[in-house]
Amino acid sequence: MNSRGRDRRRRSLWIALPVAVAAAALVAVLATRDSAFERKASSPILGGLAPPVVGMTVTGEPFDLDDWRGRWVVVNFFQSTCVPCIMEHPELVEFDERHSAAGDARIVSVVFDDTVENVREFFAAHGGDWPVVAAGASRAAVAYGVTGVPESYLVAPSGVAVWKQLGGVTADGIDDVIARLSAAP
Repeated sequence: MNSRGRDRRRRSLWIALPVAVAAAALVAVLATRDSAFERKASSPILGGLAPPVVGMTVTGEPFDLDDWRGRWVVVNFFQSTCVPCIMEHPELVEFDERHSAAGDARIVSVVFDDTVENVREFFAAHGGDWPVVAAGASRAAVAYGVTGVPESYLVAPSGVAVWKQLGGVTADGIDDVIARLSAAP
C-alpha cells in the first residue's frame, strides 16, 4: 500500500472515531431516559389552585371542576385521533372503574382541537363514563398551558394542582402518585 492509501486510512479512522463516540453517547442517553409513559413535567400552576375547567360536556351537561372538591381529580387533555391518547384510554377507564364506587377520585377529559361528534364516537367505541368538556375546553387548555396531547394534571382534594404528566398515563401510575402524595406529611 502506498503512503497516500495509508494517509487516507488514518484520516478515515480519525474521522470515524469521534462519530462512533458521539453515536454511542446518543444511544446511552436514549436508552436511559424516561419513557413517554413516565415523563413528568413542571408547570407554573403546580402548587396553586387548579385553573378552572368550566363548560359544557359532549352530552350537553354543565361542568365545573370546583364541584369536585374533596376528591382527587385527573384532568386529562386529549384528542380522539391522537395515538398516545388512544393508547392511554384503557388505563383511564381502569382508573375510573377502580375509583367510581368509592368516589374518591374522578376523571374529567378536556377536548383539545377536536369535534364533539368525533369525541362522542370515540367514547362510544372505547368506553369511559366520565364528563368530557368540549365547550370551554380551549379556555381550560390555555389556562393549563397545554401544548400537546395527551397531557394530564392531578388535582388534590383541596383543589391544588399537584402533578402533571406529558404523554400517556397509567392507572397504576396515577394511583402511585395519589398514594405518595396522600402519605406525605
